[in-house]
Amino acid sequence: MKNLSLFEIASACNGRLNNNQYGDLFITSITTDSRNIGEKSLFVPLKGTKVDGHNFIMKTFENGAVCCLSEVDVDTDKPVIRVESCYQAVKDIAEYYRSLFHIPFIGVSGSVGKTSTKEMIASVLSQQFKVHKTQGNFNNELGVPLTIFGLESYHEVAVIEMGISDFGEMTRLSKIVRPDICVITNIGYCHLENLGNRNGVLKAKTEMFNYRNKNGNIFLCGDNSYLAKVGTVDNTQPVFYGIENNGINTYYAENIRHKSADGITCTLCTPKDKFTVSIPAIGDYMVANALVSVAIGELLGMSAENMAKGVSAYQTVGSRDGIIKTDFLTVIDDCYNASPISMRGGVDNIRNFTGRKVCILGDMKELGTDSRQLHFETGEYVKSRNIDVLVAIGTLAKDLADGCQGGNTAVHWFATVEEAKADLQNILQKNDNILVKASRAMKFENVVSFLRTLH
Repeated sequence: MKNLSLFEIASACNGRLNNNQYGDLFITSITTDSRNIGEKSLFVPLKGTKVDGHNFIMKTFENGAVCCLSEVDVDTDKPVIRVESCYQAVKDIAEYYRSLFHIPFIGVSGSVGKTSTKEMIASVLSQQFKVHKTQGNFNNELGVPLTIFGLESYHEVAVIEMGISDFGEMTRLSKIVRPDICVITNIGYCHLENLGNRNGVLKAKTEMFNYRNKNGNIFLCGDNSYLAKVGTVDNTQPVFYGIENNGINTYYAENIRHKSADGITCTLCTPKDKFTVSIPAIGDYMVANALVSVAIGELLGMSAENMAKGVSAYQTVGSRDGIIKTDFLTVIDDCYNASPISMRGGVDNIRNFTGRKVCILGDMKELGTDSRQLHFETGEYVKSRNIDVLVAIGTLAKDLADGCQGGNTAVHWFATVEEAKADLQNILQKNDNILVKASRAMKFENVVSFLRTLH
């Protein structure tokens, strides 16, 4: 992190430094975790449901903190900046810190696929630039500021993932990030409890444009019917990308060949070039991710050779379509999260594998009033794709199981993961290919761990 003086910080967040003699002191890191304090740190105490960070202010000074923010008066002669809200102050400081950088900022959002798209873009651009990217799932109104604070003076590009669940959030994130390049992967059935329907999702996601660089660029997936309808934004015509050469997509793919667990090869077609790439991941959506990454790479002047290298260097993150091979099974670990669109994508992925195909699927959360119908329709989709076995787990997944009845798929439903584990050994067979997917709250990583033990 670049040096920030306490005067700069206080000014950025409309805070009051308890003694102006400290104003020229500087910090080189900002943290909300008292356990991560180091020399030259600024500690931001947040009030949680169980713990109030203000209780650790004095301890952080003992551990080397230069300064602390605080929403209350602190009886100390150490530097303290008094603010109305530490949570808001973090965002204000991040907005100021972002203004110190004059490099391309790429904002990435969408109902599903944000992280894999962010990782692919970063992988491609890293062949030519020093790239800073969002780590883990730090994509909300606290995570984005903490990501911004990780920027160093040597970085040449920033790729920032932006996640939301309600109206107004993306506007606030956009105000911090001020993206020069906006990327939206899709508009699906996510957070419908707050956003209502897919039109609401579209409205919320496109709030990203509110604080974008008006001379910047917008990249949208033209395979998505909602995004394909987005027109000119403040005199900027979006550039569309997608798998199909559908007359909308400027960037598209040809000769897509799935190699099961070994990934995908395809030809990427751009207005300037055509070249073949190997994608070390499964799923057609990864082809779309490669396309938008190449589109941005071309915009920033990269060669086809370097972009192809970047695509092939991609690595999956966490439980997102990771392939686990044991002596008994092949598991597609995609249990990080789930929505109807991503569930269907996962089902399509496993169909490219040779051998018996099993889907272990769980509840999809935050789908609002249409939740039962969306689960039922997902079950119907599984049935239509000729999956050999469906194991549905969870209260909501009962509707998913019901939707799959009546076809050639063997259907099993269990109320809990523990109930399913008791019977999975009898359901599964050696050399099965198994998709594991559910919303994060279902903790399906426990299912994956169990599958590793089978023999």
